[in-house]
Amino acid sequence: MLTRSTIDRVVSAALEEDAPWGDLTSETLIVESAVARADLVAREEGIFSGADVFAAAFRLTDPRVEVQRIVEDGEWFRPGDVLAVVTGPARAVLTAERVGLNFVQRMSGIATLTARYVAEVAHTGARIADTRKTTPGLRAFERHAVVNGGGHNHRYSLSDAVMAKDNHLAVLARRGLSVTAALQGAIARLPHTTHVEVEVDRLDQIDMVLAAGVDTIMLDNFSLDDLRTGVERIAGRANVEASGGVSLATVRAIAETGVDVISVGALTHSAAALDLGLDVRIEAP
Repeated sequence: MLTRSTIDRVVSAALEEDAPWGDLTSETLIVESAVARADLVAREEGIFSGADVFAAAFRLTDPRVEVQRIVEDGEWFRPGDVLAVVTGPARAVLTAERVGLNFVQRMSGIATLTARYVAEVAHTGARIADTRKTTPGLRAFERHAVVNGGGHNHRYSLSDAVMAKDNHLAVLARRGLSVTAALQGAIARLPHTTHVEVEVDRLDQIDMVLAAGVDTIMLDNFSLDDLRTGVERIAGRANVEASGGVSLATVRAIAETGVDVISVGALTHSAAALDLGLDVRIEAP
């Protein structure tokens, strides 16, 4: 969940990074009494994300700056649409401009890319989910954008769920432990509300994981034929997640195998920032 405290903490750090001792250019060239109006304008089509973050860049720079939202998070826009209007002291508007744009361009890019994945699987029951492949420090922002694009969030952090991956299973195997018994023991020690997911990379691993009573089985880098076989073998006894090799070109076929969830790292690590501009004009000296 994207909270105000998270927004203020991250945006404040970005503003300090960008203007550690003030905005030398604006303070030198722009008279203190000048008032500006700035339109946030779309240069390309997409889904908007980051309205609160964008507004915070200006609010934290100078509380006298006002941001009027025209488009809300999760709404489509077209080239030329005005997404928000900023008014207030010109120095503050110019100081906060780049930080506000950086966040809203990136978040809108993630939301737009997510929407494209969601559209590809809309005829199936599969969910599109993000991963922990996020920009350090920006996870809350990026995952909010995924939801704005119609996607779903995976576990937020390592603290939120048990997710045994190939390296965890390899350690158990080297110690000579039964994967089924080790998982059953772990589940017995956990609160009943804790979700348990296990990643497998071969069909012959499914039965021993399924026998442990886990909630979700991730089929990692499976072929389409093996995904279909895996879904049939699991037969509704656990959620089935597909991961690895997922792109806009492959996601439709993956969804049509019958999996429940498709996790896509590209949503956050490969989304291009959308082209949004802030058209500023001075309205009063």
